[in-house]
Amino acid sequence: MSRIEQLITEIEEYIDSCKFQPLSTTKIIVNKEELDELLVELRLRIPDEIKQYQKIISNQEAILSDARSKADAMLDEATAQTSEMVNEHEIMQRAYAHANEVIEQAQAQAQAIIDNAVNDANNIRQGSIQYTDEMLKSLQTIITHSMEGAQGRFDAFMNSMKSSYDIVSSNRQELSGSIVVEATEEEA
Repeated sequence: MSRIEQLITEIEEYIDSCKFQPLSTTKIIVNKEELDELLVELRLRIPDEIKQYQKIISNQEAILSDARSKADAMLDEATAQTSEMVNEHEIMQRAYAHANEVIEQAQAQAQAIIDNAVNDANNIRQGSIQYTDEMLKSLQTIITHSMEGAQGRFDAFMNSMKSSYDIVSSNRQELSGSIVVEATEEEA
């Protein structure tokens, strides 16, 4: 707000604060000196402010030209920034696309590695099972031969024992017949 506008506001406030004349609602009592002081100051200020406004009006073209050049500069800067942002956006889109391709390739390679590892593990497992089966078959053959050999030796041993048993039984029977005869001879 300019000083002139302030003075006008002060004059209006002063008038509002004045008392009405007796028996009137439109006429007021004014202190002439106070009102004169405000009007004198208003008159003093008007030429200064008018000169400022005239200066502004005369410089209007320069001010407008300066404002236009600043606006043009701001517009150029905004255009450059927009172009740069568009380029950055395109670069970012390309970077994202490339990153997605790299991720897909990495996932495909990882899946291939996993598949190969699973195949290798299955092959090793099958090989282990076959090897274990062959080892167990060989052990089974050895045990069978050992059992057959042991059975043969056991049968020979049993035959030998039976033969010895039979001989011992036969000898005892012979002896038992002799023991009975001698006892009868002693009784006679």
